[in-house]
Amino acid sequence: MPLIKIEIRKGKSSEYKKAILDVVHQALVEAIKIPDYDRFQRIYELKKEDFEVPRDLTDNATIIEIKMFPGHSQEAKNKLFTTIVQNLNEYPGIDGQDVLIILLEPPMNN
Repeated sequence: MPLIKIEIRKGKSSEYKKAILDVVHQALVEAIKIPDYDRFQRIYELKKEDFEVPRDLTDNATIIEIKMFPGHSQEAKNKLFTTIVQNLNEYPGIDGQDVLIILLEPPMNN
């Protein structure tokens, strides 16, 4: 069961936020082969003054943190990253430059 934390700037529509959640989940289903019902995601909306980003990023800057146990191939992880970025670009229209994905794999005993 991956745990997903997504951080965006405050002010986006419900549809925009739902699209991000759906894209991330669908990429996990495709690349990591989690069951479709295995969905544990959170979106954190931060005020612009609480979410500093490099100057070359836009107000669509998005941080996606994925926590999951180890054991997935590098190929599957690469597919996950690529699928998330490509699909976010299609809808809701987030450029890949604005996406930062962090994958954390705590040991199984944790």
